[in-house]
Amino acid sequence: MKILVPVKRVVDYNVKVRVKSDGSGVETAGVKLSMNPFDEIAVEEAVRLKEQGIATEVVVVSLGLPACAETIRTALAMGADRGILVETDVELQPLAVAKLLKALVDREQPGLVIPGKQAIDDDMNATGQMLAALLGWPQGTFASKVAVQDGTVTVTREVDGGLETVALPLPAVITADLRLNEPRYASLPNIMKARKKPIETIKPADLGVDPTPRLTVLKVVEPPKRQAGKKVTSVAELVAKLRTEAKVI
Repeated sequence: MKILVPVKRVVDYNVKVRVKSDGSGVETAGVKLSMNPFDEIAVEEAVRLKEQGIATEVVVVSLGLPACAETIRTALAMGADRGILVETDVELQPLAVAKLLKALVDREQPGLVIPGKQAIDDDMNATGQMLAALLGWPQGTFASKVAVQDGTVTVTREVDGGLETVALPLPAVITADLRLNEPRYASLPNIMKARKKPIETIKPADLGVDPTPRLTVLKVVEPPKRQAGKKVTSVAELVAKLRTEAKVI
């Protein structure tokens, strides 16, 4: 079974995000970029399934600028077999990403697609669900445990009420949650090996997909600074302030 893992290059989670002075977006110039943490977890899970003998090949896909090849190399150093870069300078929104991934799935014919549940840059949490809908495949989102056996994948999902377990026929789409696993660090020998693994570069037009954005960002602003707390001397004063000053969010 082949596993396809999409990975996204985002501002590193240790970096304090800054909004551009013109309000057009987030500043990325001169900022450290790395693989989306949830995608790292997805790569790790795919590699573990390969090590268990369940998967035969792990293919990593990234979409965006040529620099996204660095993110693919990171995944290859973790144990993935080959990479595909869909190169474009267009701002990719979730629906366009899902359409591009569907075209790749139609071409590669994987038995399992494992994206991260969301990207930490926009927190959309939409691409995996859109991809499953476009493919007509079953989906197991927010996965904290995955087991594959006899053409079925059993997924333990993290939901508001606790945990939910679903059994899905393959092929399927699974989105990786935080507690699914702990990604490994790539060793130096594996980093060297990753340089020799193939990365195919294609364009959206090669897949027959128009990635033109459908949504327009009007303005990006930082959230307001949190005001300092206030001390009250009595319950009556507290109730009065809750009535007159507190805001319901």
